[in-house]
Amino acid sequence: MLTIHYLLSDGSRCSCTDAQPGSSVMENALWLNVAGIDAECGGACVCATCHVQVEEAFLAALPPPDDMERALLASAILGHSPRSRLSCQIAMTPALDGIVVHVPAH
Repeated sequence: MLTIHYLLSDGSRCSCTDAQPGSSVMENALWLNVAGIDAECGGACVCATCHVQVEEAFLAALPPPDDMERALLASAILGHSPRSRLSCQIAMTPALDGIVVHVPAH
């Protein structure tokens, strides 16, 4: 089992301690009802309602965003940064165990 920490815009924290390898950060957020991760498209990478900011320490363990994710972030997220990712595109691996993502306010 892998762990994901969600830091919410109100300063609270929610953690998933039983994420399965291969499951997405978004899927685990939906199972936990994490406020701010709406995932309106269900993980199809077309809505950006699962946007998160990944803690710097975990960026190197992530594969780079593909062209579709990069374009969606650029068009849908005002002020996106190199830490901006769509949580539906982050598949959990042992290298990401303990990942910390910030859930921006809508």
